[in-house]
Amino acid sequence: MSVLALERGVVTRARTGVFLVFAASGVAFSSLASRLPDVKRILDLSPGQLGTLLLATACGSVLGLPASGRIIRAIGTRRAVQAGVAVAAVGLAAAGLGVDLLRNGVVLWLAMFLAGLGIGVWDVSMNHEAAEVERGLRRSIMPWFHAAFSGATVVAALVGSLLTALQVPVWLHLWGVVAVVVTAALLGVARFLPIEEVAPEDRPAARGTAWLEPKTVLIGVVVLAAAFTEGTANDWIAVAFVEGHALPAWVGVLAFATFLGFMTLGRILGTAALDRFGRVPVLRVLFGTAMAGSLLVVFGGPVLAFVGAALWGVGASLGFPVGMSAAADDPARAAARLSVVSTIGYLAFLGGPPLLGFLGDHTGVLYALLAVAAFLVPALLAVPAVREQRAP
Repeated sequence: MSVLALERGVVTRARTGVFLVFAASGVAFSSLASRLPDVKRILDLSPGQLGTLLLATACGSVLGLPASGRIIRAIGTRRAVQAGVAVAAVGLAAAGLGVDLLRNGVVLWLAMFLAGLGIGVWDVSMNHEAAEVERGLRRSIMPWFHAAFSGATVVAALVGSLLTALQVPVWLHLWGVVAVVVTAALLGVARFLPIEEVAPEDRPAARGTAWLEPKTVLIGVVVLAAAFTEGTANDWIAVAFVEGHALPAWVGVLAFATFLGFMTLGRILGTAALDRFGRVPVLRVLFGTAMAGSLLVVFGGPVLAFVGAALWGVGASLGFPVGMSAAADDPARAAARLSVVSTIGYLAFLGGPPLLGFLGDHTGVLYALLAVAAFLVPALLAVPAVREQRAP
């Protein structure tokens, strides 16, 4: 059965399920990160040792993302999400054991590797379902799902901050997160579209490798730049305001909140612009806006830098979700292309923080942010690759 043949009510129900799954992923992604100061203190880790732990999550995701396309084709989107949730839940629960009860860095490293592996499969699979829902609704809605993810990460981080202040044990926090996340994800998956998965041997178009498709790689370049633009602000904008503009720490946090707020707003309101003007012109304008915003943060002084943070947030809002939609335009190739594009995009989250740190050692954190504008130049050249293309 084609997604376009389903009743609109069924697709709308699936939309609610996808929102739940994206929000659950955001909670899982952010909860452990919110307790990293406690992890560092309890295990008495050096910055380098903590960096090694963070690398475990990245390594797991790097394995999970490219494998997810085959997993989706083998067991279907619904079961792929369930598998990703299960592995991530085991990882989070084991992380609680490794920190508080066993106080063992090796156990924690393996736990974070499992969490990253599960989240990687989960990420591609939920984007695959989101693309099917978007196709069924015949309107741009992918950015809303990503707004749910980013909104959930903020809420989870605030909850983590509160529980840290209340000295709630890490294991109790993470086990509670596992219960909430698994429940929400299972409720969401139960609402997924009732589309029968076609076996790989019955789908000639699904054969071959998407890594050799120029269009898919170019979409990956767009997503890579979008992820770098977003991730750089997440990691460094607060530090840049404090060290570069000599502002108090709370002002740096406010700048970070400004970026997140306007990025979420851009994702909520940007769907109307996508439906009216199309992906290519909208992304060109937004990438240009992000470029201008990042330059204002660097050169605008303390006041105009806040304007820059807002523009940067709006400009970073749609690149990643639009890239996911573009990769999934052809249902027969969606799983493979999503895994490729997600893997390329994730390289920005893996390599971005060290790159900015290295540049910051030589130029200062504020001027290191000029790398954002530089990354957006090839993205602007690659933007035509995301043009709408419907499968016959």
